[in-house]
Amino acid sequence: MKPSFYDLNYSDLETIINTHNFNSSASRILFNWYYKKKQNTPCPDISKSALAFFEQNYDFYLPEIDTVYQSEKDRTVKFLFKLKDNHKVETVLIPFNNKYSICLSSQVGCAMNCSFCFTGEQGLKRNLTTSEIMGQFLQAWRWLASNRAGEERILNIVFMGQGEPLHNFDAVKKACEIFLSQYGTSIGVQKITISTAGYIPGLKRWSEEIPRVNLALSLHSPFAEKRNELIPINKKYPLEEVLTYIDQVPLNKKQFITYEYILIKDFNDSADDAEKLGNLLAGKSAYINIIPFNPYPGSRYQRPNLDTVENFKAILDTFKIPTLIRGVKGDDVLAACGQLNSL
Repeated sequence: MKPSFYDLNYSDLETIINTHNFNSSASRILFNWYYKKKQNTPCPDISKSALAFFEQNYDFYLPEIDTVYQSEKDRTVKFLFKLKDNHKVETVLIPFNNKYSICLSSQVGCAMNCSFCFTGEQGLKRNLTTSEIMGQFLQAWRWLASNRAGEERILNIVFMGQGEPLHNFDAVKKACEIFLSQYGTSIGVQKITISTAGYIPGLKRWSEEIPRVNLALSLHSPFAEKRNELIPINKKYPLEEVLTYIDQVPLNKKQFITYEYILIKDFNDSADDAEKLGNLLAGKSAYINIIPFNPYPGSRYQRPNLDTVENFKAILDTFKIPTLIRGVKGDDVLAACGQLNSL
């Protein structure tokens, strides 16, 4: 089986070009063709010998769009992608001002088994390759170009789809390198966010290997017994240890760690919960995203009412921590936070 071209970062490609004595400009031209211009045909601007080499030795296949779900409420788009081995993953385009954020999956299913997340019910099938991660982005962009011409501007990338990104560290890291490459998609470093449930082996590698992109922690409760129920790996990697590693992440000026907090009715939405969370994060370079729970088929939890959500935020505001209540998008097509499931 041929390796995928889309598994190569720019450094990999340069090594191949130099090893085979092709013109050094071919690396830049190929990345520009497939990532900046997002073409899906053979690149006409390199030598015939280089073109033949890549066609003979590399696969340019990308995941296929199986089903597209479009929200009638807010124009969110959810894609179900079919992979070569017939596994499937979901990806979401979230619109804002005729631009989009893309929510990428990093695994088929997930091993974290979080109780508030539909994906967790799948279990982990396998990691995605870098090419399968890049394929979600490229195919979503091409869909926009064909179906919403003039809107094909995907300016933010969030690894918040199916899977625990830091459990698939190498593939996610390489995808980030391609996104960030000036010759590739050239996404700004501040426009990429990787979310984690608190997988410490990945966090240990973070500071050395991908410290510039944004980090988001699925926190969801400052109390151990509640977090154990919501995020079972908290028993193995307790929140206190997770925060110790996060506190060591080097941050740029004006850069924050995002702390995501799923607000669940009568579970973690009390004044005590808010006070404890505020005390935990006070003084840190923190930004809190409050996410009212999004129900899914068979879910055991419920969404709190708006007054409860606003009261929770009001308490956090007293700690001078920037806090946002995240609006719900795409829930009518099960595309909102925690609703992805490709079984």
